[in-house]
Amino acid sequence: MSGIFDDFRREFTKTDNTLVRIILINTVVFLALLLVKVIFTLGQSSEAYVWLIDMLRLPASPREFVVKPWTIITYFFTHEEIFHILFNMLFLYWFGRLVDEYLGSKRLIALYVLGGIAGGIAYMGIYNLLPYFHSQVASSQMLGASAAAFSVAVGASTLLPNYTFNLIFLGPIRIKYIAFFYIVLSLAQSIGPNAGGNLAHLGGAFTGYMFIKLLQNGTDLGKPLYALMEFWSRLFKKRPPMKVTYRQKEVHRTSTFYSAAPSPTSVEMPDQDEIDAILDKISKSGYESLTREEKQKLFKASQQK
Repeated sequence: MSGIFDDFRREFTKTDNTLVRIILINTVVFLALLLVKVIFTLGQSSEAYVWLIDMLRLPASPREFVVKPWTIITYFFTHEEIFHILFNMLFLYWFGRLVDEYLGSKRLIALYVLGGIAGGIAYMGIYNLLPYFHSQVASSQMLGASAAAFSVAVGASTLLPNYTFNLIFLGPIRIKYIAFFYIVLSLAQSIGPNAGGNLAHLGGAFTGYMFIKLLQNGTDLGKPLYALMEFWSRLFKKRPPMKVTYRQKEVHRTSTFYSAAPSPTSVEMPDQDEIDAILDKISKSGYESLTREEKQKLFKASQQK
């Protein structure tokens, strides 16, 4: 058992591993809740488990939300069903690795968190504004990372619309068509039994699209979140002892929340020869053959068009 915890801890502390960290957080929460559910059920205290889940779910009712505002964050790290978390994490992994490669770990976190928050706001807003849902407001609650995962998926599809995934039985499909299919599916199911979840998908999808479009025009919606992450990292980071010499003092610090890999804003603007060389490499070997720096240079060049 200790070996499993060691593996989790090792994966979580690796650098350039932000996507895996997000997946691990969701997985650990899922497994912890599953264990708690078994313990409470065997102890004939199932009502305690229901109370715990209610503290993590996002309610549609504004009155309930005021009492537990943290649920706007906790709901998109919480799952109860195995296939729910499995689909969400696979979806997140497939598209998240593209965002991580081209835009860096900070922007992957921003897409995930902002998409989850936007999905929650869309869910509460639509349930309270449209008469069709008024009768369900008091009893409706939501959990799951679908909205956050949709934000990452649509963000990747907006950034790299012609990138292809090889799907079983279907072959290579451009990711813009995959994202479009799931958006239409969510819209079609917005009056079904999981209406709240599907409405949240649309909020997350819209956020992912706008995040990339604004980023391409020079506006980064994630800047307030980056500042918060940096503050949080410094607040809980232990200061290592200073190494003192007769000339200077050296302080070495390591980031604990996200990778410090270069972002597109720190990459120098490539000249036309570099761009042509990158495009030639793509035509010969595909997007996957590009290095992280080449991908970020290509994105940097696209912002100037």
